[in-house]
Amino acid sequence: MARKLDTIRNIGIIAHIDAGKTTVTERMLYYSGAKHRFGMVDKGTTETDSDPEEQERGITIYSACVTFPWKDVSINLLDTPGHVDFTAEVERCLRVLDGAVVVFSAREGVEAQSETVWRQANKYDVSRVVFINKMDREGADFEGTLNEIRNRLDATPVPVQIPAGAGPSHTADPFRGVIDLIGMKLLTFEPEKDGKNVKEHKLEGDMLAEAQLWRESMMETLCEFDDELMALVLAEEKVPVELIRKVIRNATIEQLIQPLFCGTALHGIGVQPVLDAVSYFLPSPADMKPVEGIYPGKEDKPEIRKPAAKEPFCGLVFKILPAKTGDTYWVRVYSGELKANTRVINAGSGKKENVAQLWQIHATKRDREGQVDSVKTGDIVGIIGPRDSVTGDTLCDSKSPILLESIEFPETVISMAIEPESTAERKKLADTLEMMKRQDPTFSADENEDTGQTLISGMGELHLEVIKHKLLRDFNLDVKVHKPRVNYRETIANAVTVTGECNRQMPTEQLFARLKISVESSDHDGSGALVISRCSPEEVPGEFLMAAIDELKSRGDGGGLIGGYPLSKLKITVLGGEAHLMNSNEVAFRIAAGDAFDKALREGQPVLLEPIMKMDISTPEAHMGDIVGDIQQRRGIIAHTEPRGVDTVIEAHAPLSELFGYSSAIRSLSQGRASCSMQPLQFLPAPPEIMKTFGFDE
Repeated sequence: MARKLDTIRNIGIIAHIDAGKTTVTERMLYYSGAKHRFGMVDKGTTETDSDPEEQERGITIYSACVTFPWKDVSINLLDTPGHVDFTAEVERCLRVLDGAVVVFSAREGVEAQSETVWRQANKYDVSRVVFINKMDREGADFEGTLNEIRNRLDATPVPVQIPAGAGPSHTADPFRGVIDLIGMKLLTFEPEKDGKNVKEHKLEGDMLAEAQLWRESMMETLCEFDDELMALVLAEEKVPVELIRKVIRNATIEQLIQPLFCGTALHGIGVQPVLDAVSYFLPSPADMKPVEGIYPGKEDKPEIRKPAAKEPFCGLVFKILPAKTGDTYWVRVYSGELKANTRVINAGSGKKENVAQLWQIHATKRDREGQVDSVKTGDIVGIIGPRDSVTGDTLCDSKSPILLESIEFPETVISMAIEPESTAERKKLADTLEMMKRQDPTFSADENEDTGQTLISGMGELHLEVIKHKLLRDFNLDVKVHKPRVNYRETIANAVTVTGECNRQMPTEQLFARLKISVESSDHDGSGALVISRCSPEEVPGEFLMAAIDELKSRGDGGGLIGGYPLSKLKITVLGGEAHLMNSNEVAFRIAAGDAFDKALREGQPVLLEPIMKMDISTPEAHMGDIVGDIQQRRGIIAHTEPRGVDTVIEAHAPLSELFGYSSAIRSLSQGRASCSMQPLQFLPAPPEIMKTFGFDE
């Protein structure tokens, strides 16, 4: 698997659902020679959508990796989901990638999940190439989509191609090819050969005049990034193609611009230039900055690893594929070399892990040809052997440990109860759920000790539905499921200051402690409570204070008074206390802290927080009134509306509890013509009537 570092490209295909990511991937595999025929999403024959659920639904659910050559480079490509319920798959892939191809539909433009994946790419400093797909569709709008990318994403797309025509074949000026602004040629793709053969044509007439205007705009932008190019342009001298490519590459790697291409992957137009762009413009691992981490257990001791084979080995686990024969850990190698049949250390846990086998990843398939003896810097590899590592863990050389930044995933927003039909199934269900939790960091399963029910939680209705089908079909489990429920949070309405006490006569001693705390709602991220202390050691000795703080944190991680839901956004400040020379100890201060916490929850007026979803609805104008009325009945508000082509796009915010089954409802309201995507937005106080359903009426 030895490859030159500067010839490797680790890229992802990211986009909103139905923009055409998987079709682009299929065409790339076909044109590179990695496949002899291209698969079709509608027929369930694509390489990367191998799961039965993906094939039935025609969507990508699980990220898949394929490796293939293109001219002088070797491409590791990750095809990612577009549906917001599976956004964690995008998150973990972008964490380990160097570049991405972002696909937009020329008809729909920038959509809700387009914004999400763009923000994720910004977060991980991923260089991007843009591909406007579906130029052959009715209503395709190249310039409109280009402007939306600029304005809605705050991006700097630079067209290096423009379309020749737009729309289907029956229109006056149908889409028939792309104009290369660097080489100033018209490129057409022979339909008889499924677009495999690319023909170059001389530009003439109106097409030449339009291309010259777009090229001038491109060169004007590029002049900002290179003095040599600017000098040639100002002198009106010919600019070499190699110089233009070099300037575009440097600006792309620095994330100053995003080269923009167009085409239609379904009909094989414009995909090869995107592959060329991956080779010319996106970074190799050698172009990346050294990765930064810390020495395990010492946050003040930074460590760095350069992307070089001579450096000590380090890699990040970003995905796990569970299997009875041995889980496959997908690892991005950031430095050094890793050999099969060796041992590495998990920098976070300090545990040694075996590296029994190394596999070149190709979708979900494993065959003997894919097994390799070693991998080096820049590779993405499947490892069989580790047992205790999870997604986001760092594996490294035990002699030179480094802990890299992990991967953060959003909290679950929806749950449903699942029960085995028989006692015999209970153990099998527990084992299966543990396996699925290793695979999917946004899936959780916990048993309710009081009811014996198991609650499974995920990112949305589709997410839970896919998990349910997997349990029934793939694992042949005999289980019954109950209606999904909302994952509420709890907090307090008012800031309070209380004093907790312990004044107890124990069998062998008298216990005394007093602790004064203030509790208020805060904006800190995550669940649980933020605990700080302003208490002096003179009032409460250090070991007693630490015991009290530990108890407050433990209570903050527990449930509230309304429905026992996790507490959220609480800030607890220890203000002071009182200890007795003989009768105070850690137990006494734990009791006093617990008493103070309970008082604060009651006196601060408990509040139930419900998850609010951001909905992006695209609908024909004729059905807008019905849809708006339905949203308002669901306690939703309309944030804003805007026309987009022949449709109107509505952004609405509504509570998740009112949106179960909404996809069916919107189809009914619009005769199947409207579409909706939703994603978690925030937690807001629920109305009193919701709190009353939990028997809480204060």
